[in-house]
Amino acid sequence: MRVIAGTAKSLPLKTIEGTATRPTTDRIKETLFNMLNPYLPGCRFLDLFSGSGGIGIEALSRGAAEAVFVENNVAALSCIRHNLDFTHLKDRARVIGGDVLSVIRALDASEEDPFDLIFMDPPYEQKWERRAAEILVDTKLMNEDTLIVIEASLGTDFSWTEPLGLEIAKEKKYKTNKHVWVRKGEG
Repeated sequence: MRVIAGTAKSLPLKTIEGTATRPTTDRIKETLFNMLNPYLPGCRFLDLFSGSGGIGIEALSRGAAEAVFVENNVAALSCIRHNLDFTHLKDRARVIGGDVLSVIRALDASEEDPFDLIFMDPPYEQKWERRAAEILVDTKLMNEDTLIVIEASLGTDFSWTEPLGLEIAKEKKYKTNKHVWVRKGEG
């Protein structure tokens, strides 16, 4: 795994051993960021279920002003910190350890400004994306302009978005997974 483009282009990123995380492949990451590029310059980026931090680091490398990484796995947190240090991007990053749902509530309580982009790559088939979105929609962490991008298995159901006042703006399918772009609805 490496940084695809930007100031840290081609730098290799460390990942943790085992199956506790599922790093996004370089090819999928490149496709995702080709679509995200217009939104990145100067944005505030929230990386939920960060794993080794590859997505948030790519966002920083491509011009995000700030990235907040949220991860519960201690080994993954160490990996994120190492990768931020190695890529010289740690000055624009914040790494928060803890349960994603609790951290979302804590960030909201701390009067955090809204994020422009929120990326989440939760464990597949466990409905974490829905649980996180249920909390996010009622926080100050997102507004009408915030874009949430969710990485999920191909079979993940997103019928829950509309009842939460969210709409699916875009969906990109790959062989085994997909990215779903969600934002607050018009009504």
